[in-house]
Amino acid sequence: MRHKKTILLLSALLIGGCTAIVLPMLRDAREAARRTSCKCFLKQLGLSLHSYHDDYGSFPPAYVTGSDGRPWHSWRVLLLPYMDQMDLYKQYSFSEPWDGPNNIKLLMCRPPGYACPSYDEPVSVTRSIVGSIGLFACTSTVAQPGVTTSYAGVFGPGCVFRGSEPVSTKDITDGTSNTFLVGEVTDANIPWTKPEDVDITKFPQLGDQRGFSSKHNRGVQFLLADGSAKFVSLNVAQSTLDILYTIADGKTVPDY
Repeated sequence: MRHKKTILLLSALLIGGCTAIVLPMLRDAREAARRTSCKCFLKQLGLSLHSYHDDYGSFPPAYVTGSDGRPWHSWRVLLLPYMDQMDLYKQYSFSEPWDGPNNIKLLMCRPPGYACPSYDEPVSVTRSIVGSIGLFACTSTVAQPGVTTSYAGVFGPGCVFRGSEPVSTKDITDGTSNTFLVGEVTDANIPWTKPEDVDITKFPQLGDQRGFSSKHNRGVQFLLADGSAKFVSLNVAQSTLDILYTIADGKTVPDY
């Protein structure tokens, strides 16, 4: 009997030890797969952006202004036809802002290509409840996953995304392989249709909540203007990032 108990104890210890070893390995393998998928999404964005460039002679502007002169529409919406989302694009109204009565309904229709696989979105949206006499009776906050983007443009005066002015590859004199175009923003909570990106004059550092951040370990993934994607360590020098953000500063990019 004592012998059986010893065997059972040793078996339990062995199983526990194996579990302690295997589970972290499985987590690492899953994260590696998600990071690879995220990189593929960025490359698909690159293909879509270059297809847009082929048709219009430039990348899309960061935003399109409305009748009031304010930003109304994001480049992410302009890109929908190139992401096999023509039906969604046709539902979007360019006669009202991104958060107008028609367009706000499309937030829950975020294309899969705008969501990093490692991002579980904890977003809440306030809904109005209409009573029987047609008045707003109350509001309630409900969980609304799937409304924000995991990817935002590098935005600033010397960047590809600089406002309502489009930029062509011929304007990128530093070289398209030396220029960041889009990066991960999994902490910024930017609605995917909102004309908002990461202003590098305000949030230049990796890991900023309102800047470029990622659920991947120790780094952030970026799409470059040549269509390639790269995982960038959080330890990269800020001076190197500043060079990569801009299109025509004439500086040499160090290894990173």
